[in-house]
Amino acid sequence: MLLDMFTDEFSAAQGWLFEHVVEPVVFNIGLGGYVEDAFDATGWLLVGLIQIAVLVAVIGPLQRWRPVDPVTDRAAIRTDILYTLVHRLGLFRLVMFFALQPFFDGVVGPMRTAGWAGWQLDAAWPGVTDIPWVSFLMYLVVLDFVDYWVHRGQHGFHWWWSLHALHHSQRQMTMWSDNRNHLLDDVLRDAIIVLVAQLIGVAPGQFIALVAITQLSESLQHANLRLSFGTLGERLWISPRFHRLHHSIGIGHESQAPQPSKPAPLGGHNFGVLLPWWDMLFRTANFENRYDPTGIRDQVEPDAKGRVRDYGRGFWSQQWLGLMRLAGRA
Repeated sequence: MLLDMFTDEFSAAQGWLFEHVVEPVVFNIGLGGYVEDAFDATGWLLVGLIQIAVLVAVIGPLQRWRPVDPVTDRAAIRTDILYTLVHRLGLFRLVMFFALQPFFDGVVGPMRTAGWAGWQLDAAWPGVTDIPWVSFLMYLVVLDFVDYWVHRGQHGFHWWWSLHALHHSQRQMTMWSDNRNHLLDDVLRDAIIVLVAQLIGVAPGQFIALVAITQLSESLQHANLRLSFGTLGERLWISPRFHRLHHSIGIGHESQAPQPSKPAPLGGHNFGVLLPWWDMLFRTANFENRYDPTGIRDQVEPDAKGRVRDYGRGFWSQQWLGLMRLAGRA
């Protein structure tokens, strides 16, 4: 009932925003053929505006209430804010649409034309799994399980870590740090999640809600906030304390300390995105009550030649250096 009420209110707000703001812009710039897609993009824009309002009004005051670290690098935080605006206001998804839509049309389209509509997960138990809130929870668990293994891949493959390392290079973690990612890293991760969602039959409205909840939870997890959910809560939903350990130097992204003249082996702890269950099941959970400095070891410990790695200061330098790492040149 509550989910239905929220959906109705959201749809009304999306319609108003599209009619009064987005649609006139679309026609004025000559993109009238993309009206339907622009309406979908308006939903993402509205979600982003709501999320940013929650960040500023709720999570921001929590950070000031119980910060882990003093704010010493406001320039790094401003860069993270830029990442957040690009992602949460739909700019990134707009580019994703034009870049990846032909791929999804080429893969999913022929499958549906051939009569295969995917595995409708909400049809597994008629009368139960097709109840909106039940199917929503099922999709949340399934997609979170996929996200856990995507995250393991980001830390397990050297080529993928060369991109994902940008996310871990932030030593001044705040609620804005969640979207500090290499764009190619985000393309890979989002493409996998969208493809799985298509295959198991997640409805567009439910998918938007799932993404919104995931992103808000991740913003809280990255907050500069000394907060644990307690012995039981820590095992039900990922807290800022639990996720901060994933970003801790020498804990979150290494399986053991590096050997002389060799990089640290990839691995780590606390890969879960929403639910700590997968870390508990696959023995990657660390529930220690500690708040360590965040970042990557090679940022602070010189190598055999006395050098520390540069991950860049601004948006474009960070993106460029990520590509250079991927090519083995940085």
